[in-house]
Amino acid sequence: MKKISFNVCLLLTLCIAIASCKKNGAGENPIPVGSGRTVRLLLYTDQNFSNDNSVIHFTVFIKKGSVYVYDTVASNLLFDSAFAPMQIKDIPDPAHKIVIEKKVIGYDEADLTAGFVYEIENVGNSWHVDTSSAGNPLKIIEYNFR
Repeated sequence: MKKISFNVCLLLTLCIAIASCKKNGAGENPIPVGSGRTVRLLLYTDQNFSNDNSVIHFTVFIKKGSVYVYDTVASNLLFDSAFAPMQIKDIPDPAHKIVIEKKVIGYDEADLTAGFVYEIENVGNSWHVDTSSAGNPLKIIEYNFR
């Protein structure tokens, strides 16, 4: 009797272990459709600004659609974030890029606009903007500040 119950327990454990293991077969996509898109923003400079003590404020953003940078429709804004103010001389070189990566869920079929807006104190502001077409799973926006 002990041998039969041991075999039943062993068989049950084996069945549970096999049922809990699911592997992706050939041709299966491990990333489900509609799982989102990734926008990667890279900031650096290849210029020598070592004597420039001007203060600069950077903001990164992602918006729905191909919209103007200063579009005031809040529903278009999906992500924005401001960096701490820094001196221009502190913008990193290409080997030490600032990297911001954001996964955008639910907008697979929409065009996106993303980029950098910056303001140099007592000088003015500008931006570097790019678009990502609907369905593009990864958009990399590199900004070499000059």
